Amino acid sequence: MKLSDLLGKAGVTPLGSLGDAEIDSISLDSRKVGPGTLFVCMPSRNSDSHSYLASAAQNGAVAAIVYEVRGMGLAQKAGLAAVLLSNEGLDYNEALWQICRALFDSPSRDMKVVGVTGTNGKTTTAWLIRDMLVALGERAAYLGTLGIQLPGEERELSNTTPFAVELYSLLGELRAKDVGALAVEVSSHALSERRSDGVEFDAGVFTNLTQDHLDFHGTMESYGRAKHRLFSQLPKQTEKRFVAAFNIDDPIGLRWSLEQDGPTVTYGLQGDADLRGTAVQVKVDRIRMRLEYRGEIEVAIPLGGNFNVSNCLSASAGMLALGYDLGTIKEALPQVRPVPGRFEAVPNNKGIGILVDYAHTADALEKLLDSVRELQPNRIVTVFGCGGDRDRTKRPKMALAASERSDLTVVTSDNPRSEDPAEILAEVTKGIVPGKESVAIIDRREAIEYAVRAARPGDVVVIAGKGHENYQIIGRTKYPMDDRLMAAEALS
Repeated sequence: MKLSDLLGKAGVTPLGSLGDAEIDSISLDSRKVGPGTLFVCMPSRNSDSHSYLASAAQNGAVAAIVYEVRGMGLAQKAGLAAVLLSNEGLDYNEALWQICRALFDSPSRDMKVVGVTGTNGKTTTAWLIRDMLVALGERAAYLGTLGIQLPGEERELSNTTPFAVELYSLLGELRAKDVGALAVEVSSHALSERRSDGVEFDAGVFTNLTQDHLDFHGTMESYGRAKHRLFSQLPKQTEKRFVAAFNIDDPIGLRWSLEQDGPTVTYGLQGDADLRGTAVQVKVDRIRMRLEYRGEIEVAIPLGGNFNVSNCLSASAGMLALGYDLGTIKEALPQVRPVPGRFEAVPNNKGIGILVDYAHTADALEKLLDSVRELQPNRIVTVFGCGGDRDRTKRPKMALAASERSDLTVVTSDNPRSEDPAEILAEVTKGIVPGKESVAIIDRREAIEYAVRAARPGDVVVIAGKGHENYQIIGRTKYPMDDRLMAAEALS
């Protein structure tokens, strides 16, 4: 449609406009535009995206969205039609999701969509919901930290929840490929920045709220408000019947469940929840649990660790919120697959348990190590680090959580980014419990080798923080690095 018609359909009034053009696609990347593309200049602290207007025009773009008056001049010089949108507060992001939803004609309206938010458990919960939907014969997809996974295809994404332009392009692609159901992780960043607004969710799952991302949100109250938007604001953007699933073992989840304006499913391992879960047996690679919801079932699940009892419960609550019953969950839950980098075992014949996990908050690390301790190993050796340019207040808290629950703690680098790794380690090690055995080794490969060599038969080595990631970020560069491969190499 014409750019002017697109703005009208979206209900967006620009501050200024220049010409008009026929639009059939949209992109943030000037290298990926083609004929008929609307190029979006995204405001950024690191670069001036208006400088890519000429390149976008050369590659076939016909129009642009800009956020400064000077962008209009650069667009005119490049021969592009253009509109200027307000960049006050969240105005620009609000307008973008409305434009994207209009361009793709609200693709999420044509599929079942469940969003999962919370500090810990988002990835596993969304992954399990997608797997259960597939087991039931649905053509279902997953979108989140592990990229985008759809039948016969998978690829990485740059963010857990992409920016609106990429997100709506993906939703349009999924609809074109006849995907009928989608489980998506909805991050607090995305909710704050209106990336996921306009997506027509059928259900939302809240897992928990513990400290994370305070470098971005500033306070736990702000962090919580961002998460809550999935249940308070986004349902107002659709005519679908939205059902919220809240973990009421978490005090925030309990409070939100009582405040929710609309149908809810509460769940928990304790207390008076609609859906109750009880662990019957927990092993390193399997779980048997009981679920109670207007009846009772017992299921065997091919996942290990006690914290996965909570994840399976969250996923089951999500399925109930989508309208499935307990009998259907009994059929589907035993068919799920382990999640890459989540309690993932590194096989070996040395009698040493080695687990790689994405746990990167104090709460997640506590749950992970408590689950390992329940397996009754001789000793627990934990390797972990904290990312640079992220919440610094959680560093000593993670060290405290690790050293309290480990016989040997090996502190190392995670993704140092622009910070000095030695300074990060110095902040982390302040939280080590006095008298507990620990060592700090900056190089992550050397740290993993040290931990594996220190382990004896019957011990479990836990390598936490990066999970499925196959890179390490130093400065702004990603270097190849995979905890699973490094552990295997150390074993050999």
